[in-house]
Amino acid sequence: MPRVAYFPDSFHEVNGVAHTSRNFVAYAQRSGLPMLCVRAGQKTRLFGAVQGVRALELGRSPLSVRMEQDLSFDPLFFRYSELISRTVRAFKPDVIHITGPSELGIFGAYYAWQLGIPLAASWHTNVHEYAARRMQWLSRHLGGWGAGVEQKVEAGSLAATSRFYKFAKVLYAPNPELCALLERTTERPCHLMQRGVETELFTPAKRTRVAGDGRLVLGFVGRLSVEKNVALLPEIDRLLRERGVAAEWLIVGHGAEEAALRVAIPAERLVGGRLAGVLRGEALAQAYADMDLLVFPSHTDTFGNVVLEALASGVPALVTPDGGPAHIVRDGVTGRIAADAGFADAVMEMVGDAAALETMRRCARAYAMQCSWDAVFERVVAAYPTTR
Repeated sequence: MPRVAYFPDSFHEVNGVAHTSRNFVAYAQRSGLPMLCVRAGQKTRLFGAVQGVRALELGRSPLSVRMEQDLSFDPLFFRYSELISRTVRAFKPDVIHITGPSELGIFGAYYAWQLGIPLAASWHTNVHEYAARRMQWLSRHLGGWGAGVEQKVEAGSLAATSRFYKFAKVLYAPNPELCALLERTTERPCHLMQRGVETELFTPAKRTRVAGDGRLVLGFVGRLSVEKNVALLPEIDRLLRERGVAAEWLIVGHGAEEAALRVAIPAERLVGGRLAGVLRGEALAQAYADMDLLVFPSHTDTFGNVVLEALASGVPALVTPDGGPAHIVRDGVTGRIAADAGFADAVMEMVGDAAALETMRRCARAYAMQCSWDAVFERVVAAYPTTR
């Protein structure tokens, strides 16, 4: 097996990269894959080998710039260069694997070049689309020029990120469309690195609601931010109520749009009278299982872990045609795929036929049972470059 030095952008946080990274480390321990995981943490410490996996955790400085509520970029990470260098050299990796152009990704790419070993890079976040969405605060004030500004920001961000990914010999991405995009912009081979799901944790058996309680619970799980398109949720709620459909919302997550959602969706329309905040483990599994539908209107997700977790919980998902979730959901079988303007109609169609919805629930669970983290990472390791 190759010796892998893994530099994830995120590990302890609540997001797709962190979730995948934690499962990659767990896979390495189960399979005996020698791994050094270099990651950010609360304080600097070196963990000895546990089932062949070592970890170097690096504390961020007070000058770190917050990118999200639980994700930061530390411009002073260079202070760890000697520590990282000693640790990586002592480990003697055959390949270095990074997950993006963060401070850790930059370090990983540098040491791969310095040591003359292959670099692998996985793409987990559509940073170019995120950058464009986050320009909306400006572009909305520019009239007809606004769309052009967003397009230029997106194109420029994609070009810059692609240049960084060209340093790698092999790339990974979570869906076929993104793989094709990366191969075109970087001229590097790209392999699928999809995501798995813990079907023993996320299961319909965790449902606590009484059968036939007459409620309709629509759910959302994820970061409450502009790139997740969460502003569509209150609009869906408004359209449903105009048509006489009284839904409750179970909204799990945190982010910059929390305050706006509290104003737009009254407390009496929220399960428990509030936004649920961040949930983990059993609490999250129960939240999924108590939903009737997952409503996930993001256009920027490269995969959509939460969609797969909902399906494992026996909850059909409603997603947009853009990005990774559309590659998970089978339209009309495990959920629906619709444009923004069609979300309310799709909800009404799905909940209007109880028998069809129950069939979707069973199909959603059956699909998720076919997904395993071990199969995902076996394919990743098999595609690592073996020559320096």
